[in-house]
This record gives sequence, structure tokens and C-alpha cells, in this order.
Amino acid sequence: MSTRKSIIRGTGAYLPSRILSNDDLSKMVDTSDEWIQERTGIKQRHIAAEDQVTSDLATAAALDALKNAGVSVDDVDLIVLATTTPDQTFPATATAVQAKLGVKSGAAFDVQAVCSGFLFAMATADSMLKQGLFSTALVIGAETFTRILDWSDRGTCVLFGDGAGAVVLQAEETDDDVGVIAHHIRTDGTKSDLLYVDGGVSSTGTIGHVRMQGNQVFRHAVTNISSAIKHVLDETELTIEDIDWFVPHQANQRILNGVAKKLGLPEDKVVSTVALHGNTSAASIPLALHTAVADKRINKGDLVLSEAMGGGFSWGASLFRL
Repeated sequence: MSTRKSIIRGTGAYLPSRILSNDDLSKMVDTSDEWIQERTGIKQRHIAAEDQVTSDLATAAALDALKNAGVSVDDVDLIVLATTTPDQTFPATATAVQAKLGVKSGAAFDVQAVCSGFLFAMATADSMLKQGLFSTALVIGAETFTRILDWSDRGTCVLFGDGAGAVVLQAEETDDDVGVIAHHIRTDGTKSDLLYVDGGVSSTGTIGHVRMQGNQVFRHAVTNISSAIKHVLDETELTIEDIDWFVPHQANQRILNGVAKKLGLPEDKVVSTVALHGNTSAASIPLALHTAVADKRINKGDLVLSEAMGGGFSWGASLFRL
């Protein structure tokens, strides 16, 4: 019997043209290319231009996804944008994307779960499509994360970059084994002091900067992510051997390696873009997914597993078949 499913029709991405290399960073803060690569695997990151805001990056990625999906802007009736770096406190940055795209109907709103934001946005859009509230969704992760960095703090400023990625989801009645299969998302507010921004509208009246206790975050990341992945696999009665591709949040190559090792995933199944993009927070999963779709590593019918963990703590895993 057919059921209503959310099908991924296409992926898209956008990266700002300016590239900041590790050597460039070494002229700004006490660090080096060797130090950064050894600890993170990152070689470079993209930086948004001064006149670019998050909605500009998100719109470019959305247009790319629509083109690759062969879907018209006129068909879109839902935009869910994951971001920690909105254009303004309000309205939602998704509404700016809605206006820039010329989407005339439906709803647009933001989701904030930091680096896990794209998975939270996917779960939200998937639920709404399956309920029949909407028919075609743009799910976007977009960040101008470098705007909240303290460029004197080498523990954080070397990690992050700017960018956007998007997917087009469409609801379809089908009995085929395709589309979004399962999600597991969780938060733990008691660990917020390990990764946070030291500012806010109602607390300091300032934007603030990213602060992180890296060793503690690493330890919790491997444990929480592995638990989320086990949950979605148990729920679907699948095993890690069934997974064709692992598309994780691109936080740090050490975390990617740690999770893959704990799960028993072979290296050649892991999509890693962290070396060239850095950690783009909510944008990292759709950016990595699009990279692997565009270079034809990931193809129609492949079973894809994604995971992420971010400040909050927030974390989760998603399973889908293209």
C-alpha cells in the first residue's frame, strides 16, 4: 500500500568567493597551517562578502537546488531555513528568502539548533509534508558564521566558515523505498556552557562571540551522535552495513573519524568536505550532500545516513534514500 513520503528531488549549494586559508589566518592569530590541519583537518574556509547576508547565501543555494531538481519556484509552498546567524532578529530570514525567490504562497520560517539545525529543519519539513500541510519544501541550511567569531581566539576562529546548502523535498504517494525514512533529534540544555555565544538580545543586547570547550564537546559529540545513529537504525531495522553513504556534519575531521570508527564505517563511505569548507554549522550537511551528489558519488537509490551535534547541546541523525 502506498504512503505519503517526502522525496528529495534535488540538492544545491552556494559558497562565497572569498577564501581564507590557514596561512592567511596565521597572519591574524597565533596559529599555523600545520597546527590547524593536525587538530581539525581544515585547510581553508569561505568568508561572506561585507555586503552579503545570510539570506543571500540561502537564496543562491535554493535556486541551485530548484534548478537541479527541475522544480519551479511557483511550486514551493514551504521554506524551512536552519540558521544561527539570521539577517535580523526578526522577521525570520526564511521570509527574506521567500521574497527574494518570489514565492507567493505557503509559509517560511527559521529553525535554530546551531550545527544540528539542518536535521531539525528536515524533520520539521518532512513531518509537515507527510501531514499534507504542504506539498513542496525548500529545506535550507545557511550561515554567515564568521560574523560571530572572535578572531583573536584561535580555538574557535580556525574552525568556522560561511556557506549555504539546500534540498528540495516533495510529497508523493508511493510504495517505493525512497525518500526520508527516519529521524532522531535531541537536546540537552544542561551542557550549554560548553558551546555557546556570549551575547543575546535579552541578556546583553549584543551579538556576542562563539565560546567553546573543545575537548568536552568532542567527547560528548562522539557519544551522542553514535547513540542517535543507533536509534534510527534500530527503528528501521537496518544495520550499518546497509548504509551506502555517511554524510556527517563537518565539524572537525577528528570527530568524523571518531564517529566512523565507533560505528565501524569504512572510510570510503564517509563524505568529508571539512578540509575545504571548514565548519559551516547548519549549512555543512546540505553542502556535503550536494558535493557528493554533484560529483556522482551519491546516486539515485543510495541509502544515506546523516548526523550532527551543535550547541545546546543539540544532536540528531537522519536516514533517507535518494
